[in-house]
Amino acid sequence: MVDWTRQTGSFFGSKKGKGKEKGSVKPKGKKKKTSEVIIREALARNYVFFGDEGMAKIRDSFVIVVGLGGVGSSTAAMLVRSGVKKIRLIDFDQVSLSSLNRHATANLAQVGTPKVLSCADYFESVAPWVEVDARVELFGQENAAELLDGKPDYVIDCIDNIDTKVDLLAYCHQNKIPVFSSLGAGAKSDASMIQISDISTTFEDPLARSVRRRLKLKGVLSGVPVVYSTEKPRSDIGLLPLDEDEFQKGKVDELSALSNFRVRILPVLGPLPAMFGNAAAAYVLQMIAGFPVEPLPVKNRLKAGTSILRQLTASEERLGRSPKVNLTEEDAMYLFEEIFRARAVAPPYKVATKPVMLRWQKNGEATWDNLVLFERDEGLRHEENCLKGDEDPEIYWGPEVTQLVNKRFEEEKRVRKYRL
Repeated sequence: MVDWTRQTGSFFGSKKGKGKEKGSVKPKGKKKKTSEVIIREALARNYVFFGDEGMAKIRDSFVIVVGLGGVGSSTAAMLVRSGVKKIRLIDFDQVSLSSLNRHATANLAQVGTPKVLSCADYFESVAPWVEVDARVELFGQENAAELLDGKPDYVIDCIDNIDTKVDLLAYCHQNKIPVFSSLGAGAKSDASMIQISDISTTFEDPLARSVRRRLKLKGVLSGVPVVYSTEKPRSDIGLLPLDEDEFQKGKVDELSALSNFRVRILPVLGPLPAMFGNAAAAYVLQMIAGFPVEPLPVKNRLKAGTSILRQLTASEERLGRSPKVNLTEEDAMYLFEEIFRARAVAPPYKVATKPVMLRWQKNGEATWDNLVLFERDEGLRHEENCLKGDEDPEIYWGPEVTQLVNKRFEEEKRVRKYRL
């Protein structure tokens, strides 16, 4: 029987590598210099794309990748294959059997080996002319300065822990270190929904929402480019059960695409992390080379806000109220995305595919603290019974819905000041 806790099949797992489980891993000896003719031929397609000037910048660049899982390993692999001069890999985690469906470099023999060492081993065989600095360490505020030293041209965040992710992004932003972040690839399957944008304009992604909020608390409102997916969270994907001790660790629903699940137990379709990683690498390479890159904005986002606002205005007219609602399309999207998470307040609390926003209390105003999100059919019921009729919404919808609505209103009051 194989002991999966032991490192096998890599010089990093040999006797020479013992005792180096933490910190920077030293190279195994002086490298034999690779002929420039070979390097130029290996990078020939890149030279045609970027030109001599752009490639000179890339070949003189230093990039740090933090988090070497499915996304980070794919990012690092493409950076190495594209000719960066030096790459630093930072991750404390080890290759597991479940990593093999998405990790770009790991093989079965490396189960139990630190992920950064799996990457370094592979990169040595692909591009030995690239300087690889593998750090088996956990990034944190206390060691940020040490791990990010050396004036990197770019830092790429591929971390799946929200606290660490926010600390890294805030540190880079505050210290003027160019940074790019990968958001949630878990439980996603539609490659056509992958987008690149500034963190301030992301939507649909629960991880993006949480990161955006926490960065605002640290004074970071924008200026962090990210790759994410606009695919709506799916409720038909089976997830691993959450142990009771996980609930004791904090707000378990904050990172999840579905309530009460942490990101790390979301199922992952292997190709998606690789696509996120390749998107990150492509963006950073173009930025380093000075190559024009203008990510296409998501056009449907403001259309959704316009549609919600138009239906709210129509409802106000039907109720004999003034059609001039004191909200903008951005305000509508703020409520839709940030406060209601695109989910209707009435059971089964699903993602609203035909969203409508209506007053909650008939006698209240159409303001942020009296507007709720419904699916269209539920909205028609609410309007007919509680807005045109005299039903008390708290009685009509019951205590569970009322509790959720009040929770959303309280949350809106708390986060309103952090809006852009």
